[in-house]
Amino acid sequence: MLKWIIQIAFVLIGGTLGLFFLPHLYEAMNLSDNPWIANPYVSILVGAILLYVAALFITDYLVTFIRFMEERLLNTPVWDLVFGTIGLVLGLVVAFLLGTAIDTLELPAIGSVVPVVLSLVLGYLGFQVGFKKREEMMSIFSGSRGTVKKRAEEEVAVADAPNYKLLDTSVIIDGRIADISDTGFLEGTLVVPQFVLTELQHIADSSDTLKRTRGRRGLDVLKRLQAERTTPIEIVEDDFEDVHEVDLKLVRLAKKKKGIVMTNDFNLNKVCELHNVPVLNINDLANAVKPVVIPGEVMQVVIIKDGKEQNQGVAYLDDGTMIVVEGGKSYINQAIQVEVTSVLQTSAGRMIFAKPLEK
Repeated sequence: MLKWIIQIAFVLIGGTLGLFFLPHLYEAMNLSDNPWIANPYVSILVGAILLYVAALFITDYLVTFIRFMEERLLNTPVWDLVFGTIGLVLGLVVAFLLGTAIDTLELPAIGSVVPVVLSLVLGYLGFQVGFKKREEMMSIFSGSRGTVKKRAEEEVAVADAPNYKLLDTSVIIDGRIADISDTGFLEGTLVVPQFVLTELQHIADSSDTLKRTRGRRGLDVLKRLQAERTTPIEIVEDDFEDVHEVDLKLVRLAKKKKGIVMTNDFNLNKVCELHNVPVLNINDLANAVKPVVIPGEVMQVVIIKDGKEQNQGVAYLDDGTMIVVEGGKSYINQAIQVEVTSVLQTSAGRMIFAKPLEK
């Protein structure tokens, strides 16, 4: 949408410039006698076409710049913007007064250039002074500089604090988020974007029985969270039309709200880390509260199947942790004692390697 707006603006500007400046170009080229070329509608059309062609090459850069400025402005405290704008207005007023005084001197060479330069320089300086001296300016009105400084620091701290926790589809379907919420360890406001809710609804309406069951379970988990949490769950309508992937939309929204993404998706976890977005992985929490197993510890397990490598056997603990037993293939369907040799722990889960205990 923004791209179309920029291109339409370029067309309108091009038509206006063509109407005012192309006739002078025709006179310089001795083409003003031609009725077709001297037609004002032709000038408007030519100007619009020229700037539309130029827009095709620079629109993407302008969209990127506008998005960058939008993100910077959204992340800037409100009082910084207010006092920066006040400084900008004062700078432009001073530039206007000085420019008017210079016009009275009727200087032939610099009379038209100096006001423009003064507006740019004083406007920039006014904005910078208002932006960086807001605490002192606020103390003038409040009469208490220490109170204002403390209040400003508290506002910045609150603005920087990640109070929002954005839930993705996988963590909702998983269901453990509701149990964690019941314990009281989960603080802040839970946020469910509308595009996540839409994806969850599509899964619940799937023709595949397993997907349909998972989707309905996710909807039940959201209903349980709404009913049991003291703080309400927010469903936000924010969307990003230029992004199609739900994971990237979630990352963009987390940046916008300065929130934390909650997931148990290993790939989304890595994407958030690449974008410097805070992420809470439910699997990391589950691994952290599992009983600690150290190399050399002896435990009794039941080998239920063979592993990927030769002579390997696979067993599972009660919490679902997989144990790979070297040389355990010959003990399938048997309960044996094994000795832990190493433990591998990642965001995807924990894996224990062991060997049969020598009698």
